[in-house]
Amino acid sequence: MLRFYRDVLRLPLHSIHEDEGFVAFQLGEVRFNVGRHAGVSGQSRDPLRVMPHLGVGDIHAEHSRLVAEGVDFIRPPEREHWGGWVATLTDPDGNVLQLLEFPE
Repeated sequence: MLRFYRDVLRLPLHSIHEDEGFVAFQLGEVRFNVGRHAGVSGQSRDPLRVMPHLGVGDIHAEHSRLVAEGVDFIRPPEREHWGGWVATLTDPDGNVLQLLEFPE
């Protein structure tokens, strides 16, 4: 998971906590932790239950870059009724994330 979130999504790494089983990323004022739960393993049984959104400046460029990295997209970039763009992807464990490009 570290490689995907740090190297593929290019989130800025804050710290690695191997003993506790998580990594932390710093997104401006927000700390985003990704970790494993001892009682859960394998593919997510309900991958749509929680869906983090990552804001990007150019969703089409980011989509192209991530596809070239081998990332699977459930939904390519599409314009939303509110004027922005949304694309939906999965991480290596099947968790669902969305890229958002907000309207100007």
